[in-house]
Amino acid sequence: MKRFRRSAFIFLLFVFLQSRAQDSSLLLSNVIVTATQAAQNQKESGRNIIAINGAAFASLPVHSVDELLRYIPGIEIQQRGPQGSQADITIRGGTFQQVLVIIDGVKLNDPLTGHFNLYIPLNPAEIERVEILKGAAAAVWGSEAVGGVVNIISKTFSGRSYKNEYRTSVTAGEYGLLNTGLYGRWSDQKNTLSAGLLSNNTNGQPLRGTKGFFYLHTANLAWSRILPKNWRLSLRTAADFRKFNAQNYYTSFTSDTANEKVNTAWIQAALQKKYTKGQLQIDAVYKKLRDQYWFRPTAIPNDNRAGFYASQVYYTGIINQQNGFTIGAQNSLKFIRSNDRGEHSLWHGAVYGILRHQPIKNLYINESLRLDWDESYGWVVVPQLNFAFNQHKFTLRGSAGRSFRDADFTERYNNYNKTLVTSGRIGNPALSPEKGWNVELGADYNFSPRFRISTGFFYRDQQDLIDWANTPYSDMPRKSNLVPAGSYALAKNVEFVRTSGWELDIMYNEKTGPNSQLLAMAGLTWLRSKNDDPVPSLYISSHARFLFNYSVAWTVKRFSLSVAGLYKERAEQSVSALNAKLSPSYFLMNTKAGWQLIPVKAKLFLQADNLFNISYSDLLGAQMPGRWLSGGIEIAL
Repeated sequence: MKRFRRSAFIFLLFVFLQSRAQDSSLLLSNVIVTATQAAQNQKESGRNIIAINGAAFASLPVHSVDELLRYIPGIEIQQRGPQGSQADITIRGGTFQQVLVIIDGVKLNDPLTGHFNLYIPLNPAEIERVEILKGAAAAVWGSEAVGGVVNIISKTFSGRSYKNEYRTSVTAGEYGLLNTGLYGRWSDQKNTLSAGLLSNNTNGQPLRGTKGFFYLHTANLAWSRILPKNWRLSLRTAADFRKFNAQNYYTSFTSDTANEKVNTAWIQAALQKKYTKGQLQIDAVYKKLRDQYWFRPTAIPNDNRAGFYASQVYYTGIINQQNGFTIGAQNSLKFIRSNDRGEHSLWHGAVYGILRHQPIKNLYINESLRLDWDESYGWVVVPQLNFAFNQHKFTLRGSAGRSFRDADFTERYNNYNKTLVTSGRIGNPALSPEKGWNVELGADYNFSPRFRISTGFFYRDQQDLIDWANTPYSDMPRKSNLVPAGSYALAKNVEFVRTSGWELDIMYNEKTGPNSQLLAMAGLTWLRSKNDDPVPSLYISSHARFLFNYSVAWTVKRFSLSVAGLYKERAEQSVSALNAKLSPSYFLMNTKAGWQLIPVKAKLFLQADNLFNISYSDLLGAQMPGRWLSGGIEIAL
């Protein structure tokens, strides 16, 4: 049956890919990407980079950024709750803390746990494109860029000119679902101003003795202005407020009836100067997050206030037609104030350089070197080498480099500030960063500017992986608030993990006729991980061993139809007390149908999530919804 499903999905996709045409709004070859820091042709980067136009939000059956990423080739999203409540992103078998999320050139990753990395402070209509770089990029971006990088570029910060745009949408559905969105963008010759509101709410599907409610609200305001002498200033402020049922999000206890509330504030500034043969970029950002977690409604919540200040400056220059470079520096201050983890702060700094050159025709080499310093672990040297060889429609590429990930505040200080701890996970301030070496070899073939197939092998060797190890009271490094008879899991650098895999990506976007458009994406990923721990971490062992995800969006005249889905195989897990089980495989499909009431301006749609009503969980105990029907209207002026 498994073999039949795989074959059927692949056959169906290739049926869609048989037609060809002449024009498209999204080219797959000669794509300029910025996930490698400087703007560069994807064919010259030596990396597997997928670029998705922001318009995909409107065409695909998704409600949030994490759901869009879920159907991009090779990306695994482990959802705890639906429609953006909470989700972790995994690339090439890494943990959720080993993927870096960037918005307009600055890191978004949460220093508390990493579980809030997909709380994107943007209305989806503001997103110009999303770039996914698979594989390590720590030599450029530093910590967390182990499995890959998700780079989000907004329309206001991109510097491109757009027509004025005003959008609104309303979606209603089962379980009291009500989703509303507002977005507007105005510009003249020098200024661009954009604003967006997003509200997503439901009473929730039934869970074990409770309901899976969520109330999610995001507001953002951005402004960009062209200044004299080729300077450009961009500013953004945003706020995100969300409350949701968090039953068994973090535990497998039957007594878990948790709720969680997460509020985030975001302020960002960018100053850019263009020269004849180069560009100077200065960025600054402030993020503040408050996370309140109630294990039971009557319990005292864990109240965590965390955030960071960060800035960077870098210059990208062109030496001649064959050579270019980037030099830069970054610094940050991470902080936390918590009734559970205490009050702490950490300084961080780095300098890096990138050389891009073409020694011979059709061969491109990118060399990166980063010197990283952190108040907790000291110095780390991170090199990276990428190459690409282009011959007509074919590209051979390879990459090798080092990666690392620093411990978050939860791993360092969990249960650190409580007066009495009888059991549970205990943080360890003495943790060293995770370190690894990564290699990959791949190839791309562009059948046309709009049809690309990519494949490749990759290998990652990781040391000092951080995990929670059962530790007797006598061996605990700090005992002042612990009970001698308690049961504890101490955060330690304990694991050694080798991950290898093969991936195949298919991207296709064409006009199939005068009034029709076809977008199709599919990815297959095989993963194998070996580690030296007989009982590996939940997050290490839960990634898919085989993943097939796909999406197809077809538009003809006023009618549109899209499907998106995935099939994954993984290790089986169960907890008898909860009657909870992670099945060794599952298949999902979402679908959306739309009709243009007024061409371009007004569209009615119907959507079915989990069309076949599959019972599943991505993480043990966090039950995901069955079939969920909704519909609504989108208006654009």
